[in-house]
Amino acid sequence: MILTINGKEETVDGSDLTVTELLQAKAISMPDMVSVQLNGKILKRDTFDTAFVRANDHVNFLYFMGGG
Repeated sequence: MILTINGKEETVDGSDLTVTELLQAKAISMPDMVSVQLNGKILKRDTFDTAFVRANDHVNFLYFMGGG
């Protein structure tokens, strides 16, 4: 399926993946430190297992950095 991930069109194996499955498919390191925006909406982490990503969706992985 074709998705737009962080502004770049990408092909991902499978169809109707959960956000958790997408994070695994993209080999995202430290997925517990990533927030996910799906079609403009920030998802709550407890919905990653039930929120589905479908063809032509727009997904952003947001990494928060600490600093000082």
